[in-house]
Amino acid sequence: MSSDAMTRPTYGNWRRPRRPGLGPLGLLGTVVAFGGLVVVLLASLVSLAAAVVVLVPLALFLGPLALRTADGRNVYQLLAVRIGWMKRKANGSHTYVSGPLSRRPGGHFTPPGLLSRVKMREGRDAYDRPFGVLHHPGRNLYTIVLTCEPDGGSLVDPEQVDIWVASWGDWLARLSHEPGLRGAQVVVETAPDTGTRLAAEVLPRIVPDAPAAARAVMEEVVQRYPAASSEMHTYIALTYGTVPGPRRDPEDVITDLSMRLPGLLAGLVAAGGGSASPLSAERIAEIVRVAYDPAIAPDVLAVRAQHAGTGLDWKDAGPAAAVETIDAYKHDSGVSRTWMLTLAPRGTVRSSVLRGLLEPAHGTRRKRVSLVYRPIDPATSARIVEADRRAAHFMAGSRRGLVQARASSEMRAAEQTAAEEAAGAGLVEFSLMVTVTVDNEEELQDASITVRNLQASSRILMRPADRMQASAFSCTLPVGLLPWEYTLIPYQLRETL
Repeated sequence: MSSDAMTRPTYGNWRRPRRPGLGPLGLLGTVVAFGGLVVVLLASLVSLAAAVVVLVPLALFLGPLALRTADGRNVYQLLAVRIGWMKRKANGSHTYVSGPLSRRPGGHFTPPGLLSRVKMREGRDAYDRPFGVLHHPGRNLYTIVLTCEPDGGSLVDPEQVDIWVASWGDWLARLSHEPGLRGAQVVVETAPDTGTRLAAEVLPRIVPDAPAAARAVMEEVVQRYPAASSEMHTYIALTYGTVPGPRRDPEDVITDLSMRLPGLLAGLVAAGGGSASPLSAERIAEIVRVAYDPAIAPDVLAVRAQHAGTGLDWKDAGPAAAVETIDAYKHDSGVSRTWMLTLAPRGTVRSSVLRGLLEPAHGTRRKRVSLVYRPIDPATSARIVEADRRAAHFMAGSRRGLVQARASSEMRAAEQTAAEEAAGAGLVEFSLMVTVTVDNEEELQDASITVRNLQASSRILMRPADRMQASAFSCTLPVGLLPWEYTLIPYQLRETL
């Protein structure tokens, strides 16, 4: 093995937040368990029958909390998903029809589900470039979307790749100091090349008196080249909430965001993002429209190449019809399935661990990989790492044998995290979602096998977002939907379960 390969840095040390509580019960279950035991002891002073009457309901309540799946969900969470699906199916909200025959007012093709109430606004940054702002009025959140063209890793020195990774980590750490930032989303979308841009560049340059052989060669290149190529787009969505105080006017919020854009774009460029720029309202609407109807992607590119714009508005970016099933989401000319992360790569990994997952997948119409980040402010980060450190020391001192070795490893990881946080590193919670779109339901099985192979090469574990495919599909779009903001139970309370 070469010395270069041995000295290259590795990454990892990501840890699931340690939930307070006794074993798998969580904080809420632990409080109920100890409180119930006190009540049982008091009832036993009256009679044994009274103690049994109290103990049986307590056991029935705590049993589902203690039973958990491989991804950490308890029985109550599984039941909540199933009940929600049955409720949506009973009232017909799992189907959507837009346009003049829709029950929605206005007759527009508004995006459905979590995007149904989103309003699109637009502002201009310091360089007079238009940028779209997605306003989520229900939670008073504002999202801006950036696009960049990252430099590939081919023929790049390992030292440069390490610099890019360090710069990206620094950019994520600085997000925790962004006032009002609720979350960030990185979406990498891949699709087969339609050939529209190549045809627009090559065919108009063929002169009328060109030799027949040369003309035939160029036309054949335009026709055959897209079959073996693909296109890749990278989007970064930043979602902000208003700071505590009087409710601010949306125009004031847009002005504030316009002043932050230059610094955010400069950080992306330093992290290897290549040329970065904000997306206009029209471009965001085009991305969403093509996601719902992949067959119109060549038409959108052709119109944009010919007229420098499509004029598409947000209220017309949704599908004509959509149907959600247990394991798929049917929309216009495509059928999609979404997977969610359950376990990050274990152990140490290289900087290229997700390369296979991000590359184009053969046999799919479109594929989106969405990384969702929730930056944690420095004060909360310090409390979290110190709590993990104390818990790891306690577990390491109370176990023996092979379990003791694993507890010692966790203790070293907790110590390293605490040292890095004290040195100024940021703490970020993250997750990953993958959406694959194909032409029909028959191709979904092959797409599932493809995703299973890709996640194996990336050393991650994922599960299908069954009974919530429509919401998961929307969360992988670059529109700044933060899943924890749309749960029925606030995520602060969910962490205690």
